[in-house]
Amino acid sequence: MQASPAVQTFNLTRLYGDMVALNNLDLTVNRADLFGFIGSNGAGKTTTLRILATFLAPSGGRAEVLGHDVVRDADAVRHLIGYMPDFFGVYKDMEVTEYLDFFGACYKIPSAQREKTVNDVLELVGLAEKKGAIIGALSRGMQQRLGLARVLIHDPKVLLLDEPASGLDPRARIEMMAILQELQRLGKTIIISSHILSELETLCNRVAIIEKGRLIYAGPVQGVRDQMTTGRVVWVRVAGDPQQAAALLRARPEVTSVDEADGRLKVALASHDTDHSIVAEVLVRGGARLIELREDELGLEEVFLRVTKGETQ
Repeated sequence: MQASPAVQTFNLTRLYGDMVALNNLDLTVNRADLFGFIGSNGAGKTTTLRILATFLAPSGGRAEVLGHDVVRDADAVRHLIGYMPDFFGVYKDMEVTEYLDFFGACYKIPSAQREKTVNDVLELVGLAEKKGAIIGALSRGMQQRLGLARVLIHDPKVLLLDEPASGLDPRARIEMMAILQELQRLGKTIIISSHILSELETLCNRVAIIEKGRLIYAGPVQGVRDQMTTGRVVWVRVAGDPQQAAALLRARPEVTSVDEADGRLKVALASHDTDHSIVAEVLVRGGARLIELREDELGLEEVFLRVTKGETQ
């Protein structure tokens, strides 16, 4: 029997006066997903995460976290989630361990257990050597890691992370993404909203694209690429006359077009189901010497620009 989803919304709607921030959003996040939530500023990402975190009541519809309604079972949901907003406050004059011990006490973790818990989460986020440091002396990247340690202190099953890499330098972003991958391996379900789409492309196993409060796409990263293109594109370089190679390919029914650019051939295949190895087979059988064959894939940023119009509420 398949486990129920970690997060599910049903016609989720949120109004701010006459403005519709969420418009009948139906979203499903499976357990142990590392789920990318993509949208322009004002698309409804933060509103969705705040509703799931029980900080904001929906105007219509409902949402569940591990089977618990976020309105009727709000207390149960709060023990199951860790929510990290895009901007969070830290007590800069406190020590790292003091800060985490305070939040451990808020979650009623017994004092005898808190020291080990604090040490464990600091180890997990790579701050074990900073346990005695004053928070105000930490770099932005380390403070972000500390914020992640804070939401992990009660061992939540679902993490809601709103732009966790915001403002970080490239090295700190890479380190943050590596931590999130480790958390997924530990079985956590993670929803991460981000504008750094190139990182979500390699980080997440599933994504959702939202615009003007409406869900445009939800599913695997490759699925949204397939949805935006009717067939595959393969780039080919051959030794000798490229026109001869182009003629061989144009004679095949699997090929819809062949164009030459910078000494290479851009070969469009009719369907995503067509294996691009057919291109190599045709050329080799026709006597062409193949130097390069590379499939052209849309990046997530290009897909996002194609499927959205840049509209906000």
